[in-house]
Amino acid sequence: MVASADFDRIEVGEQLPPLSIDITPKLIVGAALASRDYQDVHHDKAAARALGSPDIFMNILTTNGLVGRYVTDWAGSNARLRNVDIRLGAPNFPGDCMTFSGEVVAKDEAEHLLEVELKGSNSLGDHVTGRVRLTL
Repeated sequence: MVASADFDRIEVGEQLPPLSIDITPKLIVGAALASRDYQDVHHDKAAARALGSPDIFMNILTTNGLVGRYVTDWAGSNARLRNVDIRLGAPNFPGDCMTFSGEVVAKDEAEHLLEVELKGSNSLGDHVTGRVRLTL
């Protein structure tokens, strides 16, 4: 994590650096359990297959946490997330890789507020798309 992004130097249109995350069974199961999501499709391959999925898949709470990590890794330790608005798309299955990309789409000088549009994509398409509002 960077110490802190310099608000004055950030411009609308600035691209966030990409972040790639390997999607492993350990990540999917561990994060689901840590977020108290005991739905069997996040840890039991047979149960996931019985519902038509080829494997276990990541839950939305994990995705939301990774979105927060992506933005705060870029913005630094002084960043405060004000709003996270995401939509899920293609599932994250074990053995895949999700790569985040993002762009600053709005900047409010008076409130030191930034708005970032982002997506996290895997081999099936966009796993998550959304916007994050944050202050520095």
